[in-house]
Amino acid sequence: MRLGIRLLFAFFLINGIAAFFVLRVFTAEIKPSVREVMEDMMVDTAYLLAELASEDLAAGHLPQGGERSAFARQVERYAQRPVQAPIWGFTKQSLDYRVYVTDAKGKVVFDSRHEAEGQDFSQWRDVARTLRGEYGARMTREVPQDDGSGVMHVAAPVVAQGRTIGVLTVAKPVRAVQRFIDRAEHKVLMGGVLLLLLSAAVGVGVTLWMVWNVRRLRDYALSVQGPALGEAASATPQPLAVPAVPGELGDLARAMDRMRERLEGHDYVQAYVRALTHELKSPVAAIRGAGELLQDELPAADRSVFATQVVQQSERLQRLIDRLLELSKLDQRHHADSPGPMALRDCAQAALAHCQARAAQRGMALVLQGEGDSGPWEAELVTLALTNLLDNAMDFAPPGSTVRVELDGARVAVQDAGPGVPDFALPRLGERFFTTARPGGERSGSGLGLAIVRRVMALHGGRMHVANTQPGLRVTLEFNR
Repeated sequence: MRLGIRLLFAFFLINGIAAFFVLRVFTAEIKPSVREVMEDMMVDTAYLLAELASEDLAAGHLPQGGERSAFARQVERYAQRPVQAPIWGFTKQSLDYRVYVTDAKGKVVFDSRHEAEGQDFSQWRDVARTLRGEYGARMTREVPQDDGSGVMHVAAPVVAQGRTIGVLTVAKPVRAVQRFIDRAEHKVLMGGVLLLLLSAAVGVGVTLWMVWNVRRLRDYALSVQGPALGEAASATPQPLAVPAVPGELGDLARAMDRMRERLEGHDYVQAYVRALTHELKSPVAAIRGAGELLQDELPAADRSVFATQVVQQSERLQRLIDRLLELSKLDQRHHADSPGPMALRDCAQAALAHCQARAAQRGMALVLQGEGDSGPWEAELVTLALTNLLDNAMDFAPPGSTVRVELDGARVAVQDAGPGVPDFALPRLGERFFTTARPGGERSGSGLGLAIVRRVMALHGGRMHVANTQPGLRVTLEFNR
């Protein structure tokens, strides 16, 4: 599972569990809270009505049917009054209080609905506890199996001359406030869903931000790895700049850069020491063998042969060292520098002048054709690449042949008349220390010449193409303008 999916899944899991419990707590607390507020108001109402009913109950007017009780008449008129009250989006169209009064023994002497008059309520919790001097309240269902049919009863003592002479109970059905409860729960649930969606959007944003920065670190790590031994320098991408990542990821990026700087030199030296040791074996062995033979008495002709061999192998060592130094300098660079437009023809002429002496020794002709363009290229590096191409061409071309340098726009081609290379080896030309046999069968090259050319082209953002032309090999350098 990818990092982004894991982060997103973990965020949704944690956020979903938290949202579930928070919404559960909110919805579970709404109904009790509304009922608590409702009970609090009913306590005030019950005590107020109990005070108003005390005189009529003490005078005996209530037990006589209420005809002489001003309190009874007022309560009955209250129950009959029409009401049209808009309350926070809902319209109240009925008065829901039921009021009944019992005497000191718990017998109902007045009921605003005239349903329980004369009945014994002394065992009901609201009446019994109030007669004992405690707070009396109860919740009773009108329909036993229906949770929504509950009716809340709150009682207050009716006091006259310091003693309790009865109980007044105010009753109100819970369904009168149920719509407020339902609306509150709906709002909480909708708010919770909206919060969950917003949290999900934030989670997606945070995950994308995290994955984007991690991928930048990954791309940076991939870009700074150097070419493996034997791999063409142009096969690896140009190193990216250290990504500007905030927080701990930024610290990680800087730590990676410091680690790269420390390991880069070590790996570079280690790889080149191994490669150089391998390449030095042949010329060192040849020089040693020739030197040991020269210590003996030899004919002048043999001594000349072995002395020439020492000089040739020394020159081979010198070329190997020079090219390793050139390649190591190129590997430390990330791009070419150009102070201004540079003409390809000037670089080609400089390369030809550098190789002219060696070509004369081998009886070869170096020919320059075309004009070429000017562009933002580094003259020293272009000259270095062309010089190595010419040296490579002269190594493979037969004596007395012609090596041509052809200019065409932003392209430079070097054409020799040698045997070319096997087709299977064409893709590997330019790999470090990969070389093919010379026309005479010897393998005296190091493969660093074309590796230098590839690296120069990589620094310019260009490409090198190699093709057999029968006869000869054609190497084309294509620069970006």
